[in-house]
Amino acid sequence: MNIHEYQAKQIFAKYGVPAPRGFIANTPAQALKNAQELGGKVWVVKAQIHAGGRGLGGGVKIVHSLSDVKKAATELLGMTLVTHQTGPEGKLVRKVYVEEGIKIVDELYLSIVLDRAIEMPIILALKEGGVDIETVAAKSPEKIIKIPIDPDFGYQGYQGRELVFALGIKDKREQYKLQNFVKALYNLYIENDVQMVEINPLVKTKTGSFLALDAKLQFDDSAMARHPEFEEMRDIHEENADEREASLYGLSYISLEGEIGCMVNGAGLAMGTMDTINYMGGNPANFLDVGGNANPEAVAKGFEIILRNKNVKAIFINIFGGIVRCDRIANGIIEATKTVEVNVPVVVRLDGTNAIEAADILRHANIDNIITATDLADGAKKAVEAANNSQGKK
Repeated sequence: MNIHEYQAKQIFAKYGVPAPRGFIANTPAQALKNAQELGGKVWVVKAQIHAGGRGLGGGVKIVHSLSDVKKAATELLGMTLVTHQTGPEGKLVRKVYVEEGIKIVDELYLSIVLDRAIEMPIILALKEGGVDIETVAAKSPEKIIKIPIDPDFGYQGYQGRELVFALGIKDKREQYKLQNFVKALYNLYIENDVQMVEINPLVKTKTGSFLALDAKLQFDDSAMARHPEFEEMRDIHEENADEREASLYGLSYISLEGEIGCMVNGAGLAMGTMDTINYMGGNPANFLDVGGNANPEAVAKGFEIILRNKNVKAIFINIFGGIVRCDRIANGIIEATKTVEVNVPVVVRLDGTNAIEAADILRHANIDNIITATDLADGAKKAVEAANNSQGKK
């Protein structure tokens, strides 16, 4: 689950992670009032969307008068902001964050993420802020400072010293401030089941203080039951409507850009299915893991969500019956075709518990557009062929 910058900074404040003062606004008049309350001569008006690259996309405006604050808010509110993370469709700006201007001496990059290879959190830092970390990782990985933190021991003083030395910070007071900054950030990360916290840029002011000029927090969805206080921070306008609806039915769904819809049980098998489709010359239109919740209602909802994507030319159902029985899936498919108009070829591969019974159920169902497959490779090949034939007809 992602939250907005202004919400992340509210959480930062609870942990003593310093950031510039600011207020959220839904209207230009409210933005103007916020700037008046902040005082000063320079303000920053920021579009609030769940995507990075807002500055390059025109979503961050530095202004030097109250009239320009209102003008900037008027321009941003209601605009569709396109960045390298939103895709060409962009995101609608519904809120702006008005923040006090800061005199910046230096900019850094700082984040804490889970490194799955070493199975522990890792601090990532750069001597320059405001950069695209993915580009740096691809072109100049040696520039990225990496400090792993063993969660059994937590953040230690020597790790803080290693970080400030690697960043080239020599002033003792600045070293002390940044070490405390990172310690507070790590505590926030651990205590709230955060998947990623990113500050880009982290700025140093003329007084030698460090401030989070930007803030991004991403929580582990699986741990949200432990943090009901964050649920009210969820902005459903920023979430994919199909993905959210699927979650209500116990389905894990992610929309992609291909032409072959996928319905699979188990995340590993789903990934393997997508890879095999790609190997056979096709492109998956989605990731859909039905897990053990493959009842007729869930299968029907899966069909409904997949078919909303007009690019889908065929569906590949790949189920290995372990926890869920194949005959149950077969009955679910048949029931789904009664409630949802399935107007594309459906390739079905069922293996495992009650696979023979499932094959008999599908065989006697007399549904014209269902194609059976013997294994993963056969199913992926037939799905690609079916999608190509369907495309050719159109």
